[in-house]
Amino acid sequence: MQEARSGGEALLFLTDEQLRKGIEAMFFAYRGFTADPDRILNNYAYGRAHHRAVHFIHRSPGTTVNNLLGILGVTKQSLNRVLRTLITDGLVESRVGTKDKRERHLFLTDEGATLERELSGAQRKRMRDAYRAVGPDAVAGFREVLEAMMEPELRRYFKALKDAQT
Repeated sequence: MQEARSGGEALLFLTDEQLRKGIEAMFFAYRGFTADPDRILNNYAYGRAHHRAVHFIHRSPGTTVNNLLGILGVTKQSLNRVLRTLITDGLVESRVGTKDKRERHLFLTDEGATLERELSGAQRKRMRDAYRAVGPDAVAGFREVLEAMMEPELRRYFKALKDAQT
């Protein structure tokens, strides 16, 4: 276990410099993680909000607008703009709830599913390559660190998605 620690230092005591390097690594990794999808989204004149909406609608077909609002943490007005574009462009379908007519349930169309596969395929490739480069112990540790950084409510959303296995 000692070998897994950076420079043999205990994980419970990190210097400000080590933390700064971790923060900067997250910034640069995020740029890499979003670069491929950004190029794809640019072809549609879409942004990252469209990507996130498509991703989570794919993960939870039939999710409600309110559930998506909770996951994305955006304003209703902002989400409605994104959804209106995706619906108009034929990528997302909105259906009235069967139990509650006020609810709108969201589904990807075939075209939306194609876009989602293209976007997630680019990100899966980047993650797969990185995971292969660092090995299984690092993969598990990385996921644990990410989960530990999540706000408790967002961790519940994450665990619900993970448990759904869709």
